[in-house]
Amino acid sequence: MLSRLQELRKEEETLLRVKAALHDQLNRLKVEELALQSLISSREKNVMVSPPGVTEETQNTLRQMDNEAAINQTELQLNIKAYEEEEEEEDDESDS
Repeated sequence: MLSRLQELRKEEETLLRVKAALHDQLNRLKVEELALQSLISSREKNVMVSPPGVTEETQNTLRQMDNEAAINQTELQLNIKAYEEEEEEEDDESDS
């Protein structure tokens, strides 16, 4: 009974870490969304008067943001994978 309670506490801690990671990811995505909206609105305002270099700069910024989003997604996937591996190890330990 005590070991089951300990397992549940470990699982709760792990779930709280995953929740925090997901919350951080959500916040990063919200910031990226706001940045993209800002870029889009400034681009729409400057389309008539902007030189061609601005479009290229905007594209570079968008590429950089895409790369950061991919990195954040990879970090999240690694966190989830580590969580799953930890759960498997705990299950193996409890089975033996």
